[in-house]
Amino acid sequence: MSEIVYLNGSLIPRSQARISVLDYGFLYGFGLFETMRAYKGQVFRLDSHLSRLVCAAEVLEFPIKVTDLRDAVMATIQANQLGDARIRIAVSIGEGSMVPDPGTCKQPTVLILAGDYHPYPEQIYQQGFRAVISSIRRNSQSPLSRLKSANYLENILARQEARAAGANEALCLNEKGLLAEASMSNIFLVNDGMLRTPGKENGILPGITREVVLEMAPQLGIATFEQDIRLEELSHTQEAFLTNSLIEIMPLTEIDMKPVGSGRPGPVTQRFMANYRKLVLASTTSEQ
Repeated sequence: MSEIVYLNGSLIPRSQARISVLDYGFLYGFGLFETMRAYKGQVFRLDSHLSRLVCAAEVLEFPIKVTDLRDAVMATIQANQLGDARIRIAVSIGEGSMVPDPGTCKQPTVLILAGDYHPYPEQIYQQGFRAVISSIRRNSQSPLSRLKSANYLENILARQEARAAGANEALCLNEKGLLAEASMSNIFLVNDGMLRTPGKENGILPGITREVVLEMAPQLGIATFEQDIRLEELSHTQEAFLTNSLIEIMPLTEIDMKPVGSGRPGPVTQRFMANYRKLVLASTTSEQ
């Protein structure tokens, strides 16, 4: 748990951190967040995370600066003397009137938390995650589907469904019945050595790790397609994996109590896992 937090320009003890009861992030979910992972004190793809956050803030029409955030993230990590860490940036449009009117919000709220991160044991990666199909639907027409918004209730509800079923993740379809993403990760399918993933128009959050996988695929000689994926196609896929910044690349070996392919992490998935970890090592080592 972060003992020192960054709040609106200052590093302070977490016990002293205070946010207004009229903050629109609390009252109306008018905010954004980013979750990142640090390796030996260095955040992997920090600039990508910050760029996504700043672009999303522009959509919501409240300005934040990349440079300020970059310095604040590193200062928070150092203040907590962390090596391998989980970092969360939460920003909102700030304090406003009790009646919802963003025009009354004059200054964004910026909060950064950092704490130790303990990854899943290697045994979990060797077994893979189990997933269920969630009853929660993504709205591909909603601008929120493309933003890492403080409106996170749908994700949490989907996650609760997974836990109630004894699974690790929940897969969400969109309003058209097409595969979108998991509750807290993006999804990739592998068939005949080709990689497939739902396109952005399907109502997904364009994940940073998803972006890395799409960059790696040509280097591995693997053709990639961003396209519509029907629910019934999941039962025929040979491999599948999930991606986010904390779990990196996690094999998906079971969906609705049915095995994916052989029920074990497949060879293509393992290639991506190995190459991702090499990329992280090279990137975080060079930044020290």
